[in-house]
This record gives sequence, structure tokens and C-alpha cells, in this order.
Amino acid sequence: MSSYTATVNATEYPPHLKHKVIFETFGKLQSSEAMLLINDHDPVPLRFQFDAMYPGQYVWEYIQQGPVAFQVRIGKL
Repeated sequence: MSSYTATVNATEYPPHLKHKVIFETFGKLQSSEAMLLINDHDPVPLRFQFDAMYPGQYVWEYIQQGPVAFQVRIGKL
């Protein structure tokens, strides 16, 4: 079982703050730490942003893929 340094439940934030909180949380992670992202939809656009901002610096692993909830482990390499 994975442990997480932080958990972000994106459903608790207004749309204009979601990505800001997620990236701030990721930025605070140390190498080899991970966060858990909980969302109500597949965060594909967020993954594209991670690809652009942190190429080769993170790992993205789906823990749960819908249909109602999505959970993603985002680890810092």
C-alpha cells in the first residue's frame, strides 16, 4: 500500500483554485514523495500541464478510474 505525503481533494475547491492548489502541493513534495489527488472527473488536462511543466520529473498512477471518483497518485522523481 502506498503512503502519501499530502492529499488534495479537488472537489473541495472552486474551479479557479484547483490547479493552483495541486501544483503548490506538488511543489512542496520532496524527491520520492507522492500526493494523492481525488477528483470527480478524469484529470487529463492536468496531466498535460504536468507534462509541460515537469517533464520527466513526476510519475502519474491511477488508483481509481471512475466512473464517479478518480484517484491519482502523483509522485515526484
